[in-house]
Amino acid sequence: MHPLQLLAWFFGGATLINAIPHLVSGLMGKPFQSPFANPPGEGLSSPTVNVAWGFFNLLLSWLLLCQVGAFDLRVPVDALAAGLGGVMIGLFCARHFGRFQQAG
Repeated sequence: MHPLQLLAWFFGGATLINAIPHLVSGLMGKPFQSPFANPPGEGLSSPTVNVAWGFFNLLLSWLLLCQVGAFDLRVPVDALAAGLGGVMIGLFCARHFGRFQQAG
């Protein structure tokens, strides 16, 4: 296993987890922050933009997890690399976007 494969799988896990809130918000017809909003990452993007961004994230995660090396979710090191990417982006998003959701 090459270290660059682990790095690709880390980012594959991150983009997979990042797809979830964009797809869910878009499919529910709700605006959500995206890199295309004004200001980027803070303003709200339309549901259509979020669905497109979510599917782009799914495509990127598929490329990174399934087309780089021989990723196997049953291999602990592979799963750990992708899982860490997912946890890291999840924690970042919780802190970053959580400040927009605070009441009052």
